[in-house]
Amino acid sequence: MAVKSKPFEFLGAQVAPGHRQQFELPVGQLYTQTDVSIPVEVVHGRSKGPRLLICAAIHGDELNGVEIVRRVLHAPWLKNLKGTLVAVPIVNVLGTIHRSRYLPDRRDLNRSFPGSEKGSLAARMAHLFTTRILQQADYAIDLHTGAIDRSNLPQIRVHLDNQKAAELAHMFGVPVIIDAEIRDGSFRGAGDDLGVPIITYEAGEALRFDENSIAAGVRGVRRVMEELGMIKMRVKGRAQATPVVARSSQWVRAPVGGFLRVLKPLGSRVNKGDLLGYLNGPLDSQGEPILSPCSGIVIGRSNLPLAHEGEAIFHIARFNQVDLAEQVVETFHSDMEDHISRSEAPIT
Repeated sequence: MAVKSKPFEFLGAQVAPGHRQQFELPVGQLYTQTDVSIPVEVVHGRSKGPRLLICAAIHGDELNGVEIVRRVLHAPWLKNLKGTLVAVPIVNVLGTIHRSRYLPDRRDLNRSFPGSEKGSLAARMAHLFTTRILQQADYAIDLHTGAIDRSNLPQIRVHLDNQKAAELAHMFGVPVIIDAEIRDGSFRGAGDDLGVPIITYEAGEALRFDENSIAAGVRGVRRVMEELGMIKMRVKGRAQATPVVARSSQWVRAPVGGFLRVLKPLGSRVNKGDLLGYLNGPLDSQGEPILSPCSGIVIGRSNLPLAHEGEAIFHIARFNQVDLAEQVVETFHSDMEDHISRSEAPIT
């Protein structure tokens, strides 16, 4: 028999079992002294269960996660929730206002955790988010995209030495898991310090909505909630491809400056020495070939046809079994095509 929840205490208020409530967490003011706040919604189940935080736009221009959070909050399967969902669609509100990855002081919020109450703007926001929101969670999913003019294949980044975070990564169900060390000042690092396992979902491109990335993110959040026992498991469809873990990854950099012509899209399998594309000048007949330095799967690429010498243009993940990785990526794409075709109003 399910254990009944107690009221959930959050930002000085109480959310009753079976209810949901919206909050605004003040983070400062604009030049005009207009107040700026982080929007938060809490959905508190009638039955006791885990507390899951989902958040997006720690980098202010990474927008797919904003739509993922919105869809999760209005999903029919959120009814009869066990436990508590804390949803934050926009963490770096100032960055989003300015369509920027960074805060107005040019600091990266995802290099400023756990922050300081009396530090820089970034440090203060990080401290506020850590102490008022992250500390309330048992688990967290951090939603990101590639940087501006770069796209990422749907992937999870996690430090696999953290067993609970590794389990969360496999629950999410996207094709590729990257074993990523914890960086100083990162949100994942703050979670490690607090004992809150965090996974980072990366998909799509900054300042753009991408339906495939959004739909995969919503499905991933749902799967995590199912596996944690927060929502009822759906009737099983066809067998899921098990995510594959990349043993390492490498950015391929432009050997010369020029106009980029891409031959290998995201998700492509490549072998060492394969032709990825060309860099040519405006009068060249052929251009400089770009060769893959290793075998693997293309998990990131530049979308900009312009490249300076040394600029990162392809991101390739290496696997112990490239054939298996290729199969998992293909299965994922097929599943998502079926899933999106059944959606009522996909973004195009």
